[in-house]
Amino acid sequence: MTRLQSALPLLSCPDASFSETCAVERARLARRRWLGALGGATLAGLVPSRALACALIPPETAGPFPGNGSNGPNALGEPGIVRSDIRSSFGSSGSAVATGTALDFTLRLVDPALGCSPLAGFAIYAWHCDARGRYSMYSSGVTTQNYLRGVQITGNDGRATFTTVFPGAYPGRWPHIHFEVYPSLDAAVAGNRALRVSQLALPDAACRAVYAQAALYPSSLASHVRTPLRSDGVFRDDGGVLQLATATGSVAKGYTAALDVGIARG
Repeated sequence: MTRLQSALPLLSCPDASFSETCAVERARLARRRWLGALGGATLAGLVPSRALACALIPPETAGPFPGNGSNGPNALGEPGIVRSDIRSSFGSSGSAVATGTALDFTLRLVDPALGCSPLAGFAIYAWHCDARGRYSMYSSGVTTQNYLRGVQITGNDGRATFTTVFPGAYPGRWPHIHFEVYPSLDAAVAGNRALRVSQLALPDAACRAVYAQAALYPSSLASHVRTPLRSDGVFRDDGGVLQLATATGSVAKGYTAALDVGIARG
């Protein structure tokens, strides 16, 4: 195990799904240890990409809108939650489709303790806000919807790809996607404690291009430019260096984003 890996032990937050404060403080502790191992470097460009991929991703708060039963409604118990295309509502919530610029994002689970080997058969629950910054099941106007939420199983290559729309930006947060990692599908749909709760940060250039569409994203550009990564309540400690996805594409053709997620097997 490298010095960088040993500086990032798997932190457990007994109430990570219940206490936002607890999860945020654990994440900050993880970042301080990680930055200490790097001698204070904070830019992804200063660190070999493989070292980044093979570091444990920082734990984060699930936020106030997880939809996992820990804070109100539970999407994980709904038939149809296991799916790759999460743009529409499902089950008892109907079939309304969230609007926005097309986005496919891929999370690749790897084990830092085993040379960044892929983790197959793990379950990932992902969710995010819509183009107007609203979270289904919680926010005014979309409490009856459950779109932009879904669970997938990682393949032999450790990857799971979700088809969705580019999330909007809202005050105080950099554009992001939440996810929880479980050891199995049964554990995920049962809502058992996740191995890791974290967030993916979307790149600035893609965000600015998407948010220039004022009709689809009416308030996102203004919110985004007011909240740089260094000011974001979750990513500011290290600029999201382990959580900033790569992205390619265009507004016309849609975007693809990808992130390697280092986790311990549990």
